Amino acid sequence: MNVTLLQMRVDQDEPVDSRRSRAASLVRDQAGADLVVLPELWTVGAFAFDDFPAVAEPVAPDGPTTAAMAGAARDAGVWLHAGSVVERAPGGELFNTSLVFSPDGALAALYRKIHRFGFDRGEAALMSAGTEPATVAFPAGKLGLATCYDLRFPELFRALVDAGAQALVVPAGWPARRAEHWSLLARARAVESQCYMLACCTAGSHADVPQAGRSAVIDPWGEVVAEAPDAEERVVSAEIDLGQVAEVRESFPVLKDRVL
Repeated sequence: MNVTLLQMRVDQDEPVDSRRSRAASLVRDQAGADLVVLPELWTVGAFAFDDFPAVAEPVAPDGPTTAAMAGAARDAGVWLHAGSVVERAPGGELFNTSLVFSPDGALAALYRKIHRFGFDRGEAALMSAGTEPATVAFPAGKLGLATCYDLRFPELFRALVDAGAQALVVPAGWPARRAEHWSLLARARAVESQCYMLACCTAGSHADVPQAGRSAVIDPWGEVVAEAPDAEERVVSAEIDLGQVAEVRESFPVLKDRVL
């Protein structure tokens, strides 16, 4: 299957509506791919905390990002992990919510980020925490969903493996000053889970915080299949075979030796 990561540039001087249209256009350009992935909070920027309340939106069926991404997935005929948005839930709470669409434009899954970043500031203070791990089945296999800071918590990925995940999709707005952690942890989660890792980070700068970029497709042995070399806006594509997951787990059955 062909997977494509859209390492999209997010700069504060671009209006949200313009960026939403540009994201939809980028997705439509990937017709022929099987799965397309956008980064975390690309509508606003993961560090633009002050703007979160103003850009918060409902999810299905009325959210503007939901509508735009559903249409783009349908037009391109792709499975689309549309990164995440600032969701305003019916009760008024804010969540960092990832959206996955099927090729007919239907909302196939959503995931509310469990681990909020900020140490009692920023996202951690403004947003509520999700409580449930999430997976989504699609024709080639099953995807496990996580978001950015979740990458630092391996127990979540154990739960996704137990739920049958063969590929892990992690959109992020990871800062450049910890770019080495981003690359290291993405490979570590792939190795310990014996899964493919699809790690898609933003380019540009959010609220004067330069982003790491370096989006990557990593195989179940921890080998980098494709990677952006920097934090510029780029399209990263790779062919992967989810059948390799079963082969790796059979040939090196480390998961069978789990005790805790």
